[in-house]
Amino acid sequence: MKIIIGYKYDKETIEKKRAYIFNELIKASVNIKTGIIKDISISDLKILFELYDSIFLSNWFKDTFKGSFKFSLSKRMTKSAGLTLCPKNINVLNPENIVIEFRIGVNFFFQYDLIDRTKIVCGIETNNGLEALQLVLEHEICHAIEYLYFYKSSCRGDRFKTIANNLFGHTNSYHQLPTNKELAMKKFDLSIGDKISFIFKGKKLKGIIYRINKRATIMVQDKNGQYVDKQGDRYVKYYVDLNRIVK
Repeated sequence: MKIIIGYKYDKETIEKKRAYIFNELIKASVNIKTGIIKDISISDLKILFELYDSIFLSNWFKDTFKGSFKFSLSKRMTKSAGLTLCPKNINVLNPENIVIEFRIGVNFFFQYDLIDRTKIVCGIETNNGLEALQLVLEHEICHAIEYLYFYKSSCRGDRFKTIANNLFGHTNSYHQLPTNKELAMKKFDLSIGDKISFIFKGKKLKGIIYRINKRATIMVQDKNGQYVDKQGDRYVKYYVDLNRIVK
């Protein structure tokens, strides 16, 4: 069995390998033809993963892992740009029955250019959505490696940080990509706690912004509401598209 834990690349090698994968994905993908991501498919993720396995890991997954990988895209992920799902009982499963899923929050990459500022992922400055996607997948690949070696994984742990730094030069486990909350503040001038109004079934309602994701969560005071604050006031919760809100 090939050992991947001991792999360590210097910064120059990592950058060359990452740039090579960038160009190879653009050649192979039907959807992604520049660093700007406007569309993406599950097959694109599969191609990208296979390039990483080949270029960085010498086909370690292909030659060693007897289970299977699943790739998925989500428009509902609002905090994490990527997620690795692994069976909790991986340590007792037959190797061929293990399924590891890489789930990618696509909106982070579609929205990459909507905010004009530096976007850092895993401690590395990115120039476009594709570079950001690469770094997110690198992070998830480290989770998969740690799961397969140790049956559990946490990017807060020193072991994970060492793997991520050795393989990909990552210096932290977080991203600074544009969030729905940041976009709402920039485009619609909306923030949590703002007093706003909106039209619901032909009636104008007034409330307070409680949360902002793809839509805003609005709390509207109503004596029959099921939500009660510390002062005993009752509220009804509404989910409202940002473009329907008046500040």
